[in-house]
Amino acid sequence: MIDLTGIAFLDFEASSLGKHGYPIEVAWVFATGEEESHLIRPAEAWTDWAADAEAVHGITRDRLIADGASVEDVANRMVAALTGHSLYATAPSWDGQWLSKLLRAAGLPRHSLRLQDTDVAHQEAATDVLRAAGVSAHLHEGLLREILAGAKRRDEELGAPEHRALADAKRERQLWQDIRRRAEDVAARFGHSA
Repeated sequence: MIDLTGIAFLDFEASSLGKHGYPIEVAWVFATGEEESHLIRPAEAWTDWAADAEAVHGITRDRLIADGASVEDVANRMVAALTGHSLYATAPSWDGQWLSKLLRAAGLPRHSLRLQDTDVAHQEAATDVLRAAGVSAHLHEGLLREILAGAKRRDEELGAPEHRALADAKRERQLWQDIRRRAEDVAARFGHSA
């Protein structure tokens, strides 16, 4: 079985999706439920701002300046809290870009932390449960499709994401938990099969 203490779901919000956009909020939720969220005060060189992005996440630049933690404080906290964990994001190319920009601005190596796609976590969670229950390997592919499709339908029923880092990271953890539960239900039916 997978080590639940080693998994975290991470999400960023950004000033814009443009070339000069930057991270404004980050949050993570460990598989065990512990969570953190941080507003990020823009670095001096970070000036790009998109009104349409603000309309989505609802965070103003003035709020970041007043309430955000420094780039260095947020980056150092992330490295301290997340080093050694498997980090998952739904949009690893975007979130990876924000993570890299944050780490570099704080003077840290941009690969101090690495993100993987949450799809990897979903497949590993279901496969680990099926394997541990003794479900025959030749059944895994079909059962995995069934489990993931059911969880995806349930997630879509919840509607659009909130576009706030903590809420979206929590939603990813909930989806992952739903996949594990579904895999356990399937494993109960097919476990120790020949």
